[in-house]
Amino acid sequence: MEFSVFHLGLVMLGGALGGVARVLLNETVTRLLGSNFPWGTLVVNVTGALLIGALAAIAMVGDTLLPSTAWAFFAIGVLGSYTTVSSFSLQTLTLLQKGARAAALANVLLSVCLCVGAAALGFAVVALLFSGTTA
Repeated sequence: MEFSVFHLGLVMLGGALGGVARVLLNETVTRLLGSNFPWGTLVVNVTGALLIGALAAIAMVGDTLLPSTAWAFFAIGVLGSYTTVSSFSLQTLTLLQKGARAAALANVLLSVCLCVGAAALGFAVVALLFSGTTA
């Protein structure tokens, strides 16, 4: 896929929207579940993984369903700034530094397992929905 200035503008716009969505969801989840565990980041990353799996399945059906402009905006822009490995990494390190080894391990295991599972689920659901569609 070749990127133009237009594609880069879509990535920039999507990134702004994804970053705002991440902050809003993270803060909402943290208010609801507390800050003793990075629940907000976990929820953001799992929902982002679910959505990227769904987008990947749509993209595999054919360019008519998901043109390169939509991929640039949603997958690279919105979801690229919405999900956050850097926050996950720092929060896991902070848990380790506080001596909360079990919580740090739980954060790693939950994040990896739930995010990979969510990506697979998103992909499978969309693939199933479009299984009768011809490209």
